[in-house]
Amino acid sequence: MDVARPPTTRHCTAVVAAVQPGVRAASGKLSARFRVGLFSAPMPVAASVPGRRLLLCVCGGIAAYKSAELVRRLREAGAEVRVAMTGNATRFVGTATFQALSGSPVRTSLWDEAAEAAMGHLELARWADQVLIAPATADALAKLAHGFADDLVSTLCLATTAPVAVAPAMNHRMWLHAATQANIATLRERGVQVIGPDDGALAEGESGPGRMSEPVAIVAALTARSG
Repeated sequence: MDVARPPTTRHCTAVVAAVQPGVRAASGKLSARFRVGLFSAPMPVAASVPGRRLLLCVCGGIAAYKSAELVRRLREAGAEVRVAMTGNATRFVGTATFQALSGSPVRTSLWDEAAEAAMGHLELARWADQVLIAPATADALAKLAHGFADDLVSTLCLATTAPVAVAPAMNHRMWLHAATQANIATLRERGVQVIGPDDGALAEGESGPGRMSEPVAIVAALTARSG
């Protein structure tokens, strides 16, 4: 659907509670059994990114629900935000949520005939002066480290000359695996900013490093790096 104006707290809803296991609908999208409610009143944000054109790439992990709030925090901080999603990300949060929160159309595929008539993925890659992948799954990190470009998000990351930041989110065993740590080391050597992950309770009921950092912390980290 087309959204002609930025959302307000009165019109937008997002997941604001911790995810409980076993509450995903058969379609794979967030079900009504999640605790969902209106965004609360704006909280103070200690960081600002005025005028920044930020491309948020959302990958397919349960932490994608945090990315909805992240869009809001980035806009509060002064950034213009556009969103690209992997196919698996849309199984967790719908494109309509991100379109409403960002005020811009959401891209999900390289096979969008209307957008790609003008090589839209290259245009979007050139538009951004900051790329943020959040959540960055183990798969996304591996693709970025090894230069894969087999979907929209990985292609955008390979085509952009803007700084790239990642906010990893995955099971703690996946995060600690030697392959993931090698990929993270490679990305750091190339100048990619790695934000998090945090240590704590995970969606599957385990605990350890792998939680995506909170949106306010991600905005602060981006600002600290650019400042």
